[in-house]
Amino acid sequence: MRRLEMRLLLTLLAVSATLTGFIYLTSEVREGETSRFDRAVVLAFRSAGDLGTAIGPRWVQESARDFTAVGGFTVLAVITLAGIAMLWMHGRRYQAMAFGGTVLIAQAAAEILKHFVDRPRPMIVPQLDLVYSSSFPSGHAMMAPVVYLTLAAILAAGDRRRGVKVLLLAGAAFLVIAVGVSRVYLGVHWPTDVIGGWTLGFAIALASAFVLHKTAPVRGAAAEVKPDAPGAR
Repeated sequence: MRRLEMRLLLTLLAVSATLTGFIYLTSEVREGETSRFDRAVVLAFRSAGDLGTAIGPRWVQESARDFTAVGGFTVLAVITLAGIAMLWMHGRRYQAMAFGGTVLIAQAAAEILKHFVDRPRPMIVPQLDLVYSSSFPSGHAMMAPVVYLTLAAILAAGDRRRGVKVLLLAGAAFLVIAVGVSRVYLGVHWPTDVIGGWTLGFAIALASAFVLHKTAPVRGAAAEVKPDAPGAR
C-alpha cells in the first residue's frame, strides 16, 4: 500500500510540474517573450545562403518527413485503433476504452488550445510540409507521447523483463523526440510549440499510463497475456 501511495504521489507531482511548465510557457508565448529563441532555432535548421533548404543531406530531409508523418493524425489514428482492437481482443476492455478516451480528450484539448492561443505558423522560412491550423501547441508533438508513451507503458506493465520495458519506453521516447524535432526542422512549428506539446502530452500520457498500469496483467517471459476479468473474450 505504501509503495502504491508513493507512486501515486510521484505521478501527481510529475503531472503537476509539467502542467505548471506548460501554463508558464503558454503565458510567455502569448506575450511574445520567446520570439528571439524561436527565430534563432528555426533559422539554425536552414542553410545560411538559402532559407528554403534545410540543413543536412537529402536523406536527412526525407527522414524528417517520414518522422513527421509518424506523428500525423492518420498514422496516430491507425495506431490508436489497432491498439484499442488488440487490447479488446485480449480481454483488456477497460484499458482499451480508457486508452481510446485519453486520445480523444487529448486531441480535443489540442484543438481548443490552438484556437485559444491562435499563434501564427513560422513565416521566416519556407514551410516544407502542409499545415492547416494554428501553431501552439504542436499537435504532432503533443499527440505522439499520448499515443506512443501510453501504449509503451501498457505493454511494459505486462512484462516482468526489465530489458523489454526499457526497449519499449526508449523506443517510444525516441519517436516522440524525432517527431517534435522534425516539425521545427521542416519549418512548420516554432520550437516552443513543440516544447509545449511535449509537456502537455507527457502529462496526459503519464496520468493515463499510471491508471492503466494498475489494471495491466503482469506475465512472465513465457506466460500468455491473461484477460483483465475472468471469462472475458
